[in-house]
Amino acid sequence: MHTPSLLISNVSIPVSPGNRLAKSQWLLVKNTKIDSFGSMEMMPALPAGQHIDGTGKLLLPGLINAHNHCAMTLFRGMADDLKLSHWLHDHIFPAEAKHVNQEMVYWCTKLAAAEMILSGTTTVADGYFHEEQAAKALLKSGMRAVPAQAIIDFPAPGVPDPAKNIAAAEQFLQQWQNSDERITPALFAHSPYTCSPQTLQRAKQLAQKYQSRFFIHAAESRDEAQILMDPQGKSPVQHLATLGLLDEATVLIHCVWLDDEDRERIAKSNAGVIICPQSHLKLASGIAEVTEMLGKGIAIGLGTDGCASNNSLDMFQEMDFLAKSQKLRTLDATALPAKTAFTAATESNALILGLPNLGKIAPGYKADLILLDMNKAHLQPCYSNDFCTYNASGSDVHTVIINGEVVMQNRKILSLDVDECMTEVRKLARTIGA
Repeated sequence: MHTPSLLISNVSIPVSPGNRLAKSQWLLVKNTKIDSFGSMEMMPALPAGQHIDGTGKLLLPGLINAHNHCAMTLFRGMADDLKLSHWLHDHIFPAEAKHVNQEMVYWCTKLAAAEMILSGTTTVADGYFHEEQAAKALLKSGMRAVPAQAIIDFPAPGVPDPAKNIAAAEQFLQQWQNSDERITPALFAHSPYTCSPQTLQRAKQLAQKYQSRFFIHAAESRDEAQILMDPQGKSPVQHLATLGLLDEATVLIHCVWLDDEDRERIAKSNAGVIICPQSHLKLASGIAEVTEMLGKGIAIGLGTDGCASNNSLDMFQEMDFLAKSQKLRTLDATALPAKTAFTAATESNALILGLPNLGKIAPGYKADLILLDMNKAHLQPCYSNDFCTYNASGSDVHTVIINGEVVMQNRKILSLDVDECMTEVRKLARTIGA
């Protein structure tokens, strides 16, 4: 049931050109979309519907988290300070085999949704097992989501027989395609070292059949090329390209270890790349050469990864880390501007995920919006929207609107019970001694 109209008044809005900050503005939402906005002197008569006084607030497009494993909130802090291979094979995979079930995925995804809403994320691309439960939790939370069923060539939660992994993935797509305008189902082939070439090609063909996004971890670690299943090239990206998997509907996650030839392949294919800076730093995977990818015209987006390899789902932190890590890597303070990092978390993510009507404040775009409380010492003074990349944090988010509906107001989530989520996840955590 959509609110027919929503008017936000007396608010500051970043506007083009130059992303300058326009104060004393109004914005009107009609039937889930941004209808119009302008200065208070020209505000239309108050329409029937909901009204929000935005005094002291900054209106921004909702943030988009383009890579997460939401249910891994259960494993937050469980295996910190470990090498990637040790962390993954000796801790995460065994924990998933033992503890991941439908109940776990539902409640732990719901807790992730609460954390994301509280920090201003309105859309998430998720990839995990029992993904039907993740989709259910995200839908009930009020979020917009691109949930992707995980595919792997080993016994997995919900798919104990690897021979049935593609069939299970197709069942998921059939179940969720056209189920709700906020849910866009997809596929997540874990990696080229956990999926055979045949599995990867079958998964991609299935994604093409349903016109869905195809997500895959790629080139995350320095030694990944040595552990590919039946390598078809000298690098993970060449392996994927040789298999015919790279195109505009493919989303490559991480891409920390690329050479010039890899970047050329990605650019030519129009595949998107999602960077997860804090996860890369925590696992010492390296720092992705984002400025070089941007120089090739590669679409760059941003995600948090799961809580097990990040601990936080705050996309404001992720924007900050993205920009600053590139400055440090290149020893160039101008390498990646704040505006570019903000675009990665909004408009660029939307395009990579195949959701072109998100990520901007413009008429006709979906009304996925957040209001920041600017009455904070660390947010003053404010000269432009770009300062948010470095100054703001998730705790500054006051109101969240998704698909024209108010999902959080005055930092109270209206779409789910946060205490209930925490209680249920604590129960699950006791089974692993957390």
